[in-house]
Amino acid sequence: MDDFNGARVFFSPCGIGLGHVGRALPIADELRGRGAEVMFSTYLEGVDYVRRRGFQVVSSPPLSLESDSTGRLDMRASAISQGVSAVPRFMQQVTAEIEYMKAFKPDVVLSDTRLSSVIAGKLLGLPVALVLNQFMPIIPRSGFNGSLFKLIDGSVLTLLGRGWAASDVILIPDFPEPYTISRGSLRIPKPYKRLVRMVGFILPRRPEDVEDTGRVREEAGASEGQRLIYAAISGPTQEREPLVRLLRPMFEGFSDDYRVVMSLGRPDGGSTPSRSGALTTIPWVVDRFEYLKACDLVVCRGGHNTIMQSICYGKPAMIMPTPSHTEQYVNANRAKELGFAELVHQRDLSREAIIKVADELLSNPAYADNLAEINSKGFSNGIENTVSALSELLG
Repeated sequence: MDDFNGARVFFSPCGIGLGHVGRALPIADELRGRGAEVMFSTYLEGVDYVRRRGFQVVSSPPLSLESDSTGRLDMRASAISQGVSAVPRFMQQVTAEIEYMKAFKPDVVLSDTRLSSVIAGKLLGLPVALVLNQFMPIIPRSGFNGSLFKLIDGSVLTLLGRGWAASDVILIPDFPEPYTISRGSLRIPKPYKRLVRMVGFILPRRPEDVEDTGRVREEAGASEGQRLIYAAISGPTQEREPLVRLLRPMFEGFSDDYRVVMSLGRPDGGSTPSRSGALTTIPWVVDRFEYLKACDLVVCRGGHNTIMQSICYGKPAMIMPTPSHTEQYVNANRAKELGFAELVHQRDLSREAIIKVADELLSNPAYADNLAEINSKGFSNGIENTVSALSELLG
């Protein structure tokens, strides 16, 4: 079905941070362009972001994890604050999703990492596609004894696996082996693998479609010969802000060989740049692809979307995972294994350490060669393949 005219598609992305919503929106744009009617259900920061993009959106009861003042995921605090209430809150999500779906009357549901919408859709007899790059969340071991960890890990794997498998199809927005970035998070039991499709990365804009006018470098004060770093600091506020506080003074006093543009990841903060020393900060970068095109190096937290975008734009990456955020560490280690990125622990951050790693990433041709090899395979067709999967469910 190339024409989705009149088809009603219910999008239900996770609302923690903007990564899940961010990869759902280009699919929604494509479907709307083909005549589909689209409605979103999400929560937390995702709600306003979707609304700003001009889509109908409803707010679902939120679920999230606690972080401490350094951005480290605090599993004990999360267990205390949400452990008792997590189950009823999840059931509230399921109930809300059922009501929203009944009101919208969708022909198909597209969930991004939300079990509640998978369950709601199947209870209503609807076809459900699930977008997922972490089949099994890996729980940080610190703070738990071994026996408790094994019990939690095994129980969650069983429950989540059965829940995800209720979908009609599971779409992994990643590259096939041997280039899969989220491989360490895809512990998919054999009985469920029949549902899985590797659809390739969901890339809203290809590098050849982005014009590099020189505006970004001029905005950052980067003259000819100076290298430009794009620090794409994203994620939930409690994980993002501690890194911003650490990096700001380091980047301001950077070597004259570099200029840095740092996105603060605040959608409601405007887009007016502010320069101090070698650093230009922007509360919200409207078109991050302009910055990806113009920069020489990407600095990021370790989210799947940003790493994949840096690959597609041929930029080496310096990855600084949120402490105790196992998915980000898995992604960062995999990127390092594939030879286009380096991992820097937050505890080891200093101006000298960052410059040393940046120099290595930009002077060693092996990083660029490895990026070129991956990009030569043509795996950035996730939008087309996801739309095709939805078409099959509607057909």
